[in-house]
Amino acid sequence: MAEERLSIYRASRSIKKKQNSLYNALRSIYEDSIFVSEIAELWRELPLVANLRCGLWYSSRFDGTCYFKSTDGHCKNWSFSISRLNFHVAHLCAQKGGCIIVDSTRKGKRFPDSMSKTIPIWSCVLNRAIMNYLEKCSTVSGTKQQESNVCPGTKHTSPEWDCSLYLPLWVSAMEKAAIEDRLEDWTKQLEASGVDISSLAQSLKKPLRPLWVSQKTVVWLNEVPDFDSWDFTPVILVSASSSNGIVQHRFTSEFSWHYISGAGDDEESWARGLTPQLFWKNVIDLIDSDPDLCNQQVADIVEKDRVYRCQRGEDAPQVIVKPKNLSVENHNNYNEECNACPPLGGSEYPNNHIDMGSLGHQRSMFWIGSTNLAVGSTQLVTNLTEEVACTLNCEPELSSICFPCSDTYLHLPMVSSKQDRFSLLRNLPAALSFAQSNLRHKKKLLICCDSGKDISVCVALAIITSLFDGEGSFDDGKSFTDTHITKLEMRRKLSGLLHNFRGAGDRHGILKQQMASLLTD
Repeated sequence: MAEERLSIYRASRSIKKKQNSLYNALRSIYEDSIFVSEIAELWRELPLVANLRCGLWYSSRFDGTCYFKSTDGHCKNWSFSISRLNFHVAHLCAQKGGCIIVDSTRKGKRFPDSMSKTIPIWSCVLNRAIMNYLEKCSTVSGTKQQESNVCPGTKHTSPEWDCSLYLPLWVSAMEKAAIEDRLEDWTKQLEASGVDISSLAQSLKKPLRPLWVSQKTVVWLNEVPDFDSWDFTPVILVSASSSNGIVQHRFTSEFSWHYISGAGDDEESWARGLTPQLFWKNVIDLIDSDPDLCNQQVADIVEKDRVYRCQRGEDAPQVIVKPKNLSVENHNNYNEECNACPPLGGSEYPNNHIDMGSLGHQRSMFWIGSTNLAVGSTQLVTNLTEEVACTLNCEPELSSICFPCSDTYLHLPMVSSKQDRFSLLRNLPAALSFAQSNLRHKKKLLICCDSGKDISVCVALAIITSLFDGEGSFDDGKSFTDTHITKLEMRRKLSGLLHNFRGAGDRHGILKQQMASLLTD
């Protein structure tokens, strides 16, 4: 039999798969994290914030997270998202005098569009909204305050408030002009969303302004300015990855490896169940190990963590890595599966899942302001019977949990829109009726689903829209009959919902940002 010849296409795919191995990704992340640590040391007082999901891989000491999407900054698709407002980042900047945001991007760019345009647009719109608030305060103030033009409760004057749009030099003047034409509309949308601009205006001493730092940025260590000396609040945007378009082969004392620019991106395609938390717990063992053993080592780490959480009654679904169809010479490196115990509840582990524990916090339910409503994962129900009076379970499968009275527990099997687009719509009337009967008696209601971040939030939003007034008070649905519900109104409701969550991990914003994608365009 004649020897089979590989085509150029198959050979190139084989080489690419070897270059994009799990070890190369983790090693690249580790190398880029050294640069991130160096920049963080220049301004130690500023909090370090990861832009989900990619940025979360590049440090073990993040003080918080945010979610700015690159698609909001794509050319001719510029957007200011009310549902991804990241208001907690602005308040963090006000409290600490600025912040450092970390993200990464694939080969070919120095910065992702989230940093080139999305965050600059966000900063400018917030500055404009604050300026409008200051002018409004100045108009209604007394004569003495009008002369000084100072807004009550603030420490700045409105004429000095810079509302300019600051973009990096590589953004063309034509694109900048097109973005500036949309700023007024975005500012009006923000002001109409019901977000508390006054609290930010009273705490932010200087206007927000982005600065860009990459591995190509020249920093003179003896001339690094103190951030307090600037006449603006810095939002320092750090692109962790190297933008060199040349294929880079690097060497250690024992192994050679291929550098992957923006390796932390698209983690579900390469991480094999590994999370940033697990990576940094085991970073030395993973980086110093044989690259050929990396896949199995990661599988062992992920399974060990799953068993650990399973023994403590925490959410611990099975991690399944499907074998890939590869060429013969590459097959042994990519065909491993995790030899794990039978999955809990038969569910697969979502590779893009971000555990609240990844930032040092336990899972918890999240209360929505003072509405007596909470959302959370079904896994929590067994431990929350004393904290809540009634439970609305939206999990697809019937729970085995026993409750003393059927009036305090309702199971409505709901699935995602990808499985059944009308599942939520069919079950909403029963959900609203159950919530209404219990909230009338001022009972605390927990709405739960598999993740606590998807269907439960949709149901909570429907309940708030139908049974609560504009001030967030329960009115038994009286104001709903007089309200014209539009998509903009639903976005405003969701924005208010997101900014009223109270819970153990709330300050990191993980849950908020994942749920904010529910009403994106």
